[in-house]
Amino acid sequence: MGPGDPQTCAHRRFAALAARQHGVVTRSQIVAVGLSNTMVRDRIANGHLIRLHRGVYAVGHDQLRREGRWLAAVLAVGQGAALSHRDAAALHDLRPANHELTDVTTPRRGRTSQPGIAVHHALLDSLDVTIVSGIPVTSVARTLVDLAGAVPADHLHKALSEAEHQRTFDRTAIEAALARTAGRHGSGHAALKAALADLADHRPTLTRSELEDRFLALLAAHGLPCPRSNARVGAFEVDALWRERRLAVELDGWTHHRTKRAFQRDRDKANALMAASWTVLRYTYADVLQRPAEVAAQLRPLLAP
Repeated sequence: MGPGDPQTCAHRRFAALAARQHGVVTRSQIVAVGLSNTMVRDRIANGHLIRLHRGVYAVGHDQLRREGRWLAAVLAVGQGAALSHRDAAALHDLRPANHELTDVTTPRRGRTSQPGIAVHHALLDSLDVTIVSGIPVTSVARTLVDLAGAVPADHLHKALSEAEHQRTFDRTAIEAALARTAGRHGSGHAALKAALADLADHRPTLTRSELEDRFLALLAAHGLPCPRSNARVGAFEVDALWRERRLAVELDGWTHHRTKRAFQRDRDKANALMAASWTVLRYTYADVLQRPAEVAAQLRPLLAP
């Protein structure tokens, strides 16, 4: 068989399909790329195709990554299905993947759960479904709506916080997904609304400059000396600096301190300053707005004449 032979081309298409789909394929896909039913039966017989679900196979081996297991479950449920609930949250990196069954939602009635798969029946708007790593999955907003009815409140809060950290949190989209699923049974909607309200109550709303202004006002109100703002110490910029006291204060506003890179940068800065005999204090927006007297009491002895 030469490189242009139909069977050779079919095998290449088959290999490309398997690579694209995390090592899993369906029988209908195998036939569509040009392999005959006889070839499929031979591959099953010699162990090159390993059955995962009805009509869904692993290619070569069944030691699949989690993405392969997830896609296999979605393919097994059929057209229009999407990974959902706990497993969708894991794919979106909102929580660990530790559920024994793979959650899949389908709008098609009559699809029943099968070994290893928990099938959920619900309408899926086009806004409710996206593709991540080649896997149809519910959107972050719809995932949070579904997750709310499946996990304890503290797990839901963690997932919401993680979405914020990843900048995938969209309150408008979540509320729209809640509206699209209004009337469903269970306490999930109430739990999510309560979690959103709690998040709003504790969510920082100040910009960096606003937080700095509030901090300066706190100092003035308690009769403490004014620092140099955004002053440089060697290679670093410090939010508030009293050079003669070798005291530096960092204000942890939300926007500039919520990424992993910012977290590491802040620790590198603090370590370098402390190694150079500087005192470094860190205050959050909650410290400045809700505990100003405590902040002032901590600073006063350090700023005494």
